[in-house]
Amino acid sequence: MVETLINLDFALFKFLNTPWLWGDPIMWAVSGVWWWTPLYLLLLWEVWKKSDRAWDKTLVRVFFLALCITGTDVISARLIKPGVQRFRPSHSIELRDNVHLVTPPGQSEPYRGGRFGFVSSHAANYTGIALYMGLLLGGGSWLWFLLGWSVLIGYSRIYLGVHFPLDIAGGALLGAFLGYLMWRIQHKLIGHPVATE
Repeated sequence: MVETLINLDFALFKFLNTPWLWGDPIMWAVSGVWWWTPLYLLLLWEVWKKSDRAWDKTLVRVFFLALCITGTDVISARLIKPGVQRFRPSHSIELRDNVHLVTPPGQSEPYRGGRFGFVSSHAANYTGIALYMGLLLGGGSWLWFLLGWSVLIGYSRIYLGVHFPLDIAGGALLGAFLGYLMWRIQHKLIGHPVATE
């Protein structure tokens, strides 16, 4: 069973890691942090409006968002990755000659990431953000948009050759759990955001 799952993971990775026209610069940008700054600012603005423009409630909600990100990052990078020690595709002996890697702008060597990849911190962080913020903003369109955004970022990590699909799935499960948990806690403390137009 485990061997079949790993074989499927490898096959799906090879399919999703296939390069396409303009894919390298696009996926490098998608995987980056700062490229999404306008979206982060929009989300903070929406949280402030939903908090009835009250800074105390806004700060509490931002605090739990920060706690969610910190939790997903620490658990994925400091606990699970060194505990499981599954090599990234970019460091895999079986795949190292068959992985499409991307060389970042201004660098001469392709980006490989650290040695271990399970679970993906990117997937954990962004799924956590997506679920927490999507629920905070009332679910519906916001939730689906943000979940789609987190899936796109997860795909970018596979395209860049630094994660297997199972790394992304594991990270997404961790992020979803912590995102929902943080949303429930803040909901208990200060209630649901007010409805705004």
